[in-house]
Amino acid sequence: MLISATLSKPSKNIEETLGKPYNKVKITAQSGAEGTTYFCEFFTEKQVFHKHFSETEAEEFIAEHAGKTFKSCVKRTESQEITILANKKGKITTLTKNTAIKMTPAKSAENSGSAKKKNYLLPEGRPVPFLELLGIMNAQGKVIAAKYDKFRQINRFLEFVDDVLDEVMAQKKDGSPVRIADFGCGKSYLTFAVHYLLTQVRHIPCDIEGLDLKKDVIDYCNQITKKLGLENLIFHTGNISDYSGKNAPDIVITLHACDTATDFALGYACQRGAKAILSVPCCQHQINTQLQNLSADKKTALKESDFAPLLKYGLVRERFSALLTDALRGEWLEVQGYCVQLMEFIDIEHTPKNILIRAVKKGAAREQSAPKIVESLGIAPEIFRF
Repeated sequence: MLISATLSKPSKNIEETLGKPYNKVKITAQSGAEGTTYFCEFFTEKQVFHKHFSETEAEEFIAEHAGKTFKSCVKRTESQEITILANKKGKITTLTKNTAIKMTPAKSAENSGSAKKKNYLLPEGRPVPFLELLGIMNAQGKVIAAKYDKFRQINRFLEFVDDVLDEVMAQKKDGSPVRIADFGCGKSYLTFAVHYLLTQVRHIPCDIEGLDLKKDVIDYCNQITKKLGLENLIFHTGNISDYSGKNAPDIVITLHACDTATDFALGYACQRGAKAILSVPCCQHQINTQLQNLSADKKTALKESDFAPLLKYGLVRERFSALLTDALRGEWLEVQGYCVQLMEFIDIEHTPKNILIRAVKKGAAREQSAPKIVESLGIAPEIFRF
């Protein structure tokens, strides 16, 4: 059975063939009440378009376009990885390798020796409706092999959320539902997971809303909500930078909100008095860009400063800028009265974007002043504008 396929390296006539200048297509299996369907994402440089295929339609699309419209295609089944490549002359080569799953402590139901089974908040082997519909597990509760990293990621995030729930509930005095805002929710794996955690595992009344720029993604999420009959869960199209929700959230979460979108989410959370914030930042470009665009005099001064080794090499400067961005966010949140932790989200082997900022409100905000490093480098991080 086809689990996923990624088609890339489009040919020059891609727009004539498919109607838009797509540069990549991702096809992913989804298990639902009506059987297996395929969620398809068509990427242009600036947009993503979605379609749903049956298994036959997915296979036909791949057969028609792999090695032709797209010069590279990687198909994954439960037992094989099939790579289809076309060279400049149009010759197509197909490479096949067996992909038996390597059993590790995180992936095996039972491990050898004294190792114990992992106790997930969403355990494997028990059907979870939203995970079935999103193609992460089948109707029997078995996690799809190609989706195991996503399954672990969801559970890991839920552990962080679960850790702050008691403190959030202790701060609530009015007995109202826990209000949660998910900014940059995307396909909302985590939004649905948090809703399930509160309603089905912890049995805590909640109101949850997701926000994202892409209307087609939001429409898709609302369709899933309706299909599953979920209450007090809604998705909106909008920009984090100018969003103004009706009710102040108790918890704000963000997963990979790009660049300064994370800052706007953190700023909004503090301004509305959120009791807890869980944020996994992404694409911290702003400081790196500012360092690149410094005046000639400032660049000369920095070359002779203590920061010189960190700024000399592009790759190192980029990583330094990303770490500095998140460190400054943590500092800023502490000034706002939050107890802040910067933690490893998931193993770095799965993604380099693995820092999670967890902040829990503990006291009143203090007078704000940017750390000396900001002045020394001549930068203006977005977070200090709030």
